[in-house]
Amino acid sequence: MLVYGLMAVGFVFVIKGADLFVSGASALARRLHVSDLAIGLTVVAFGTSLPELAVNVTASIRGDAGITIGNILGSNIANILLILGVAGVILPLAVTKGTVWKEIPLSLLAALLVGILANDLIIDGAGPSRLTRIDGLVLLCFFVIFLYYTAGIARVEGIPAGPRQDVQAAWKTVVLMVAGFIGLLLGSMWVVEGAVKLATALGVQQTVIGLTIVAVGTSLPELATSAAAAYRKNPEIAIGNVVGSNIFNIFFILGVSSLIRPIPFEPRANVDIGAAIVASGLLFACMFTSKEHILDRREAALFLVLYTIYVTATVVWLN
Repeated sequence: MLVYGLMAVGFVFVIKGADLFVSGASALARRLHVSDLAIGLTVVAFGTSLPELAVNVTASIRGDAGITIGNILGSNIANILLILGVAGVILPLAVTKGTVWKEIPLSLLAALLVGILANDLIIDGAGPSRLTRIDGLVLLCFFVIFLYYTAGIARVEGIPAGPRQDVQAAWKTVVLMVAGFIGLLLGSMWVVEGAVKLATALGVQQTVIGLTIVAVGTSLPELATSAAAAYRKNPEIAIGNVVGSNIFNIFFILGVSSLIRPIPFEPRANVDIGAAIVASGLLFACMFTSKEHILDRREAALFLVLYTIYVTATVVWLN
């Protein structure tokens, strides 16, 4: 019962931690004279991806391949269909041209790359299929390219012209981000631990846990952060957080995980890779349904419906 009590408290910590973290991130953007998008793609995306990193490193060390692969693929699908769905219902999300033509396609490329690297049996006719340490190095090389690109955004994009905004005191920014970050981490760990114990007690398979319970649990920081950013009418952090997190998840976290221990790849996981590719492709397509690049409430609601269908089909199929 204590675990389930901590699970409930964890939700509160995640929500409040996200609010504090977004406030600190926005203040950091103003202090460093870089755009909210650059902060969303880096500081916020990395911070909210740390639960995935912690879970995957632990799972890799223990050899729990179902959790390692399922957590990343499930998180990336949840990031787009669930998190952008919730954020888009709260506030239609205006997306910058750079995000439409660069960051979203890079997120799509990341999902495609995992499908190529992991399918040794299908592509080379040699098995077993797995993500090797060499594959991990390839993913990390792409991550370095992404960091270089983001550094370019930080140099080129400053704070938009307009009335001068008061810059928050440095100590207050640090306190907000640290407090929010601790809340996110503690809350996520308590929620995931409680959810995994509950799922295990119900006899649910490890792969299902990775794709659903653990994936959604480790994506709670992204969900809370993007929802808080949308509520604060800051769509650049809401979008940048999700797209940046998806890129971090595959290029960095999956890269590090496969370096620790090569990850066996089950052919059925191609369905989940396909779902991640479709989700990214759908997000890209939604950017052209109007003259402005906007994810409107109707499209966001469609994302939520598709995520519900995906989770239901996954649980039914794997059990």
